[in-house]
Amino acid sequence: MIVRTHRRRLGISQETLAERANLHRTYVTDVERGARNLSLESISKLAQALKMPMGALFAPATRDAADLAPAHAAPVDILLVEDDPKDRELTLEGFKAAKLANRIDVACDGAEALDFLFAKADHAGAGGGLLPGIVLLDLNLPKVNGLGVLRRIKSDKRTRNIHVVVLTASRNTEDLRQALRFGADAYIVKPLGFQNFSAITPQLDFYWTLAAPGLRGGAANAVLRAAKVRPSSPPG
Repeated sequence: MIVRTHRRRLGISQETLAERANLHRTYVTDVERGARNLSLESISKLAQALKMPMGALFAPATRDAADLAPAHAAPVDILLVEDDPKDRELTLEGFKAAKLANRIDVACDGAEALDFLFAKADHAGAGGGLLPGIVLLDLNLPKVNGLGVLRRIKSDKRTRNIHVVVLTASRNTEDLRQALRFGADAYIVKPLGFQNFSAITPQLDFYWTLAAPGLRGGAANAVLRAAKVRPSSPPG
């Protein structure tokens, strides 16, 4: 029902949707009449073709369209929630090499992520009260696991419009399916890098500012300030 509703809002036929998603026309027809048990790969293809977050395909069909609309249309801050120091380092190095100019904050466990998002403990007033536009969320976290963090984000009206991209070691896990049911917008199979992050951003209606090679002087410094990475101190 959700696929059919969004296809009609775009004013496209089943055949056009099938072409955009690289799926057979009969497959799309079966999806819309509820006769297919979709794989995550097919769900991802349909979400990209419909220009909507992947998690929206798991939403109740009666949900108001405004709740599914992208919350951001400008460069946004990113919160990386990752407990593995090596994975954090590789991710930040990859984004830095790509000259990602969005500010990136880091939380090392689920409790720290919630403190940051809801301005508690050491993070009171973090980011000047501004929330990140995207949370890159590892599912296997200490203190509060990724599913717990996701449920808190999506259940609070202050944070439910934040895009959440879950980081997982495998696409074939029940935790991943549960995350999508809880409202995650997309997923990335680790290791996370700028290339695979870029691949899912069309689903998020998100863009970033890159430091162009020709920038010099004040303009370049402004971009580099925007790209400042501020990792949180490891717990303990």
